[in-house]
Amino acid sequence: MQIDTEHMQNIFGGHDAYIRQIEDDLNVVITDRNGEVRISGEKAAVKAAAGLIDELVELSKRGNTIQEQNVTYGLELSHTSEDKDALLTIDSDCICHTMAGKAIKPKTLGQKEYVDAIRKNMIVFGLGPAGTGKTYLGMAMAITAFRNHEVERIILTRPAIEAGEKLGFLPGDLQSKVDPYLRPLYDALYQIMGADSFQKNMEKGLIEVAPLAYMRGRTLDNAYIILDEAQNTTPAQMKMFLTRIGFGSKVIVTGDASQKDLAAGTQSGLDVAAKVLKKIDDIAFVNLTSKDVVRHPLVQKIVKAYEDYESKLNNRTNSDKKTQMRKR
Repeated sequence: MQIDTEHMQNIFGGHDAYIRQIEDDLNVVITDRNGEVRISGEKAAVKAAAGLIDELVELSKRGNTIQEQNVTYGLELSHTSEDKDALLTIDSDCICHTMAGKAIKPKTLGQKEYVDAIRKNMIVFGLGPAGTGKTYLGMAMAITAFRNHEVERIILTRPAIEAGEKLGFLPGDLQSKVDPYLRPLYDALYQIMGADSFQKNMEKGLIEVAPLAYMRGRTLDNAYIILDEAQNTTPAQMKMFLTRIGFGSKVIVTGDASQKDLAAGTQSGLDVAAKVLKKIDDIAFVNLTSKDVVRHPLVQKIVKAYEDYESKLNNRTNSDKKTQMRKR
């Protein structure tokens, strides 16, 4: 394979880390001699490695900085996906740019499905573990719609529940008390919109960040509404929220069923909604998995380890229940 020098370093990574990763995963040997890349090994493995390197070259030509996540996910797709150009298909979908000029795009097939569902449906539930981009991509879609004048305002909300801790009485006015719960939403807004633009639109009431309890009694027309951390809602809160939606609005509900902070024995509104609303038109449920985690690769391994552990625990619990039923 002939690869231009300007793309070689990008594809090979520091100390050839990405090429070593491809070699180890596919059991091939990759050598570079003056821009000519040679791949040797089993025929199927060589074909997979060549296909992945071709995709990485094209990503580099499009101006992308190749990251470990691109290589890791590309290797995973080489084992499971029939779409040989999946990385390029995903990369072609640019939602918007951050203030620093960085393009915001889905990075996995699951994220691409999530973004497409948001475009097609009025209400979308994005379900999955931490690091899958549920909130960030939803925020990017909301800001893009706002900039394109598709909606008049953005409303961001989440239930104000501590993550297993008791914070006591927080000092300051009402806004100061709720800000810690809403900080992840602010962070995404600052990065995509910029602090000045965010503050100006906040002052005009065009962007609102508020606890879920503040939604009661309102009708939200011509708005992009995002409910974050929805696993911490009660069924009554979820029903209240979903019945606030007015004409011209679009809703994204995000949550991770494995990270509930509700009191023991309290049913999650997200779990109930998934059962009650799954057959209604214009409502989509997108389930993201550990494969869609785009944070540090170690996070993906942590999420997968917990998924496996909880699956074994559930199987053991169900087995114990069946044994007890037989004894009775």
